[in-house]
Amino acid sequence: MHSVQLIAGCGCAVSDRLLVRNVPPEVQQWIAHERKQQQMTQQEFVLSVLHRASKIEVAPFLPFGEPQKEVAAPDSLPFKFIDLFAGIGGFRAALNKIGGTCVFSSEWDRYSQKTYKAWYGDTPEGDIRNIAPGTIPDHDVLAAGFPCQPFSIAGVSKKKSLGQAHGFKCTTQGTLFFNVASIMEVKRPPVVLLENVKNLQSHDKGRTWKTIKETLQELRYWVFDHVIDAAYWVPQHRERVYIVCFDKEVFENEPPFTFPALPPNRPKLKDILEKKPDPKYTLTDHLWKYLQKYAEHHKAKGNGFGFGIGDPNGITRTLSARYYKDGSEILIAQPGKNPRRLTPLECQRLMGFDEKPIVVSDTQAYRQFGNAVVPRVAEAVGRQVLAILKWHLTRGENGCLLKAPKRKAQ
Repeated sequence: MHSVQLIAGCGCAVSDRLLVRNVPPEVQQWIAHERKQQQMTQQEFVLSVLHRASKIEVAPFLPFGEPQKEVAAPDSLPFKFIDLFAGIGGFRAALNKIGGTCVFSSEWDRYSQKTYKAWYGDTPEGDIRNIAPGTIPDHDVLAAGFPCQPFSIAGVSKKKSLGQAHGFKCTTQGTLFFNVASIMEVKRPPVVLLENVKNLQSHDKGRTWKTIKETLQELRYWVFDHVIDAAYWVPQHRERVYIVCFDKEVFENEPPFTFPALPPNRPKLKDILEKKPDPKYTLTDHLWKYLQKYAEHHKAKGNGFGFGIGDPNGITRTLSARYYKDGSEILIAQPGKNPRRLTPLECQRLMGFDEKPIVVSDTQAYRQFGNAVVPRVAEAVGRQVLAILKWHLTRGENGCLLKAPKRKAQ
């Protein structure tokens, strides 16, 4: 028997001890994963979920009395978004699927622009630093997978000592995040969706994340952040932090946003492998001997550096932008011959993109996939954002989108 026990001293009429029996395995897995990510005990995590649920203004269904009528809602809403640091369009592929229309994109790398053009039909604008925020079209969602960069606090410290005003323009000046923040200030997108490496939160001893979060709050946004492992959507261990922000000028009260639950069935590496890969992806004898010797050298030193042979029934290591160099982090075993690296098509599948023509060299393709946002994870997060937009639009007394409730006669 599986159970979750909650004990809270609230002195309420309702018992302050709750025992939930027969918790489904997928829910157990979700609780275990989420509380580990948030460094909470099981009790603390479940209580936090219940507390957030209690803030939702829609009354919960109770198994007695008159049942509530279900309010029908569309599967998607037509919204406009912009795609910054677009790469090959991981966010665009995701948001298109849930009703979004991209009205502006920016990506400086010419090879990524080539792939983006082939896949989506338009070429992104170039360097975001050369684009005036006021020229960007209005949009509902700003999506960006911005680079992780340190912030200089020297200027801020000096201004503090002189009693001078300071803010995000001072703190973030010279970084690409400054451009994101500047666009947010000028265009006020109701929703902002950001993605970055997991280490963003520990980068520069935590100062980078502290500056980013304070900047988002200074701009008057509700901020939600969570590390998500893409391994529940694609057969690859890939932890990234997702940051979702809601404009306080639109959402006066903190919205009941939650990150997506983990899918119950994990995909497997064998699901994305080609049946007859080109022999050119097999490692040469020289490279294979070098990788084995390199791994043995580091193993003797007691660390884990070295190549990784993928388990067909499991998941791979993280695909990096340097995969084109030797492919050592993800190798595929081959009976009777040296292992091989993944093909570009397999990398496309491993990242969760729909199969589309690869229009660049293998080297550029490996770099692009290694830097990309996983569309399936971004889509799952996007659907949670969509749920909040629906909630916001239908939270009136009568549940209508536009029709105001009748005023009571005086």
